[in-house]
Amino acid sequence: MNTTTNTATSTVKSVGIIGAGAIGQAIAKQLVRAGIDVILSNSRGPASLAGAVDALGPHATAGTPQQAAQADIVFVSVNWSRLEEALAGIDWTGRIVIDANNPVLLPGYRLAELGGRNSSQVFASLVPGARVVKAFNTLLAAVLASDPHEGGGRRVVFQSGDDREAKAVVAGLIERLGFAGIDLGSLEVGGALQQFPGGVLPAVNLVKLG
Repeated sequence: MNTTTNTATSTVKSVGIIGAGAIGQAIAKQLVRAGIDVILSNSRGPASLAGAVDALGPHATAGTPQQAAQADIVFVSVNWSRLEEALAGIDWTGRIVIDANNPVLLPGYRLAELGGRNSSQVFASLVPGARVVKAFNTLLAAVLASDPHEGGGRRVVFQSGDDREAKAVVAGLIERLGFAGIDLGSLEVGGALQQFPGGVLPAVNLVKLG
């Protein structure tokens, strides 16, 4: 890891999570393991997260989406049909936002209508002014929550984005959590590869050796 990435990630003291489902709680587990403060939020309010926060330990607190969005990095994993509502009313200007969403509609795991764009490009339009990085969406929740060190290597997390500095911060966070990051390039290119359904990388569990 280079000096720029080390410096960038050293400033990350807290991560806000919007969406407390399986993926949100899996990443929260990894964050608190690394000693990073987590603000967990959902649409039902902080009281509904008391049990989850207690299980995570002292580095975790419950809050509103607006409070979660004040953290150094904001992680979003919400049911696609509720995504726009979950992101509304927040000033996203300048914030580093990790898009961990997939454009799935239930029942049937149908691909949502994206208007000719990939889901990360649609997501970016819902957080105007944010610095969006696509990451942590391709692994199953149980895999994401497990020890990233496996078979003598580290589990791979893919990322893509259009803001170089934001990607450096997220790359540092990926390394800090014990994963190995692979940069796929822009949201247009990498976001399409990471998207489920449609991309080739979802559920691919790679381990980087060495």
